[in-house]
Amino acid sequence: MDKRFWICGFTVVATALALGFIVHGLLLRADYLALAHLFRSQADANAQVGWILLAYASLGLGMTWLYRWLPPPARSKRWQGARFGLAIALVSFVPWHLLAHAGQPFPLALTIKQIGFDLVAMLLLGMLLAWLQPHRRELAPAPI
Repeated sequence: MDKRFWICGFTVVATALALGFIVHGLLLRADYLALAHLFRSQADANAQVGWILLAYASLGLGMTWLYRWLPPPARSKRWQGARFGLAIALVSFVPWHLLAHAGQPFPLALTIKQIGFDLVAMLLLGMLLAWLQPHRRELAPAPI
């Protein structure tokens, strides 16, 4: 794990955290407030912020590590990144939200919104990884 890995990884971590705030802190806020009785109190939730940071660090660094294992794209970096983001979403957020819907009394409309927004976020993170090119060993931009 070289310097490029850590730079790309923490860039993805920060972006994932920002996208998570946009999706779950802004776009879905009203939906979550309507179900406030199912969640922790605000004070208790604030005390758990370390776990949220750890989760997003795991996501960003894990995605970067996995993306480095892919061969460099022969054609479109953007679409390889989008496919990677889709694959990650299909093995993480999509089943997680479906399982949460099955086990908790979340409305189907909320589950669909969660899946849709998180799917878009994962596509964007995959495209960011493709743009960052963590495969390269040098930090300078690739020649055109």
